[in-house]
Amino acid sequence: MNSRERVRAAINHHQPDRVPLDLGGTEVTGIAAGAYARLRRALGLPERPPKVSEPYQMLAQVDDDVRCRLGIDTVPLQLPVTIFGFRNEGWKLWQLFDGTQVLVPERFVTREAENGDLLLFPRGDTSAPPSARMPRGGFYFDAIIRQEPLDQVSLDPEEWVRQVCSVYTDEDLRYLESEAKRLYESTDWSIVCVFGGGEFGEISSVPAVGVPYPKGIRDPMEWYVAHITRPEYIKGIFEIQCEIGLRNAELLWQAVGDKVDVVYVSGTDFGTQQGAFISPSMYREFYKPYHKRLNDWIHQHTTWKVFYHTCGSIVDLLDDFSESGIDILNPVQCSAHGMDPAFLKRAYGDRFVFWGAGVDTQSTLPFGTPDQVYEQVRERIHILSPGGGFVFSAVHNVQNNVPPENMLAMFEALRAHGA
Repeated sequence: MNSRERVRAAINHHQPDRVPLDLGGTEVTGIAAGAYARLRRALGLPERPPKVSEPYQMLAQVDDDVRCRLGIDTVPLQLPVTIFGFRNEGWKLWQLFDGTQVLVPERFVTREAENGDLLLFPRGDTSAPPSARMPRGGFYFDAIIRQEPLDQVSLDPEEWVRQVCSVYTDEDLRYLESEAKRLYESTDWSIVCVFGGGEFGEISSVPAVGVPYPKGIRDPMEWYVAHITRPEYIKGIFEIQCEIGLRNAELLWQAVGDKVDVVYVSGTDFGTQQGAFISPSMYREFYKPYHKRLNDWIHQHTTWKVFYHTCGSIVDLLDDFSESGIDILNPVQCSAHGMDPAFLKRAYGDRFVFWGAGVDTQSTLPFGTPDQVYEQVRERIHILSPGGGFVFSAVHNVQNNVPPENMLAMFEALRAHGA
């Protein structure tokens, strides 16, 4: 099988010739820029500064030579615009705290705070308050909360949505159409489109780090509380987002059609280490209707599989996720309560594709030995791969502090046991 055939077999619950590999196909299956630079070196590939294509988490753009060397089966399709509102263009050199040289977009503008932290600005506009902070010695940015005092009367769902969501422009669609055509015709990789049209409650969008002066509820703590104190405001936001998502799904299908295999629809986290953020009844009230509307449209009008990312223990929500039409679950955090991979495969393997789960990124990958990494990868493949329905990636992004020998052990185990 080539990569496209391999992924299509797996996501349709057929046994591929080997387990498909994703690295860099989405913003939650990627690799930190510092770790990526060390991986290139360990692979013996020419050293060059990685492009930081996702500056919130400081993720590297995976190059084609790495994709070929490792046997990666996926390639991303997304607009070249970051969460901070500036485009991935005009690349310039920049240095991580650990000394790694990287390339960042020209509108990636930082200033040093008095304590040595780095401040980043929405749209690169230094006349606006900074919207994100990288702690001194850190690896990625945290949002700065810039919520204005709340006035119940002036809380406007449409204003909230207008600042972070929009219908595709003609320019957007031309770019997506031409890039999908190029990737489909010139490669055999499976195209994963970062659509994001169903990110209801996606917490990274709440602070609106790409907006100079955000309006409405922009504090994540206040956002969660508002599900109880201001439910109609939250539902009003979701209703407008859903209409935009449905329109964009239609426009995207017209632009890229069946060249795309998978659409990343949502990255809203519903799980913690010990259990779900919310009860099943609250999920059914606030989220499920909108998930189902969007997923039903996709299933009725396209050939795409819908990909949802949600960290943590989500076992209490899996039946509802299935009923709402989710095809692919990521990152499959097996270390969280109730997320045993053997149980998940046995109970839900016919309903979900598990995209992730390959190795624990909280402990084993960064802090284990290469042998421990190899053994965990071998075990996860043995459990999750039979009958298809499994695409390998680490549990969330490979972090900056992962030793290169552990990364090599992960890929070696996949090569040895993935067939």
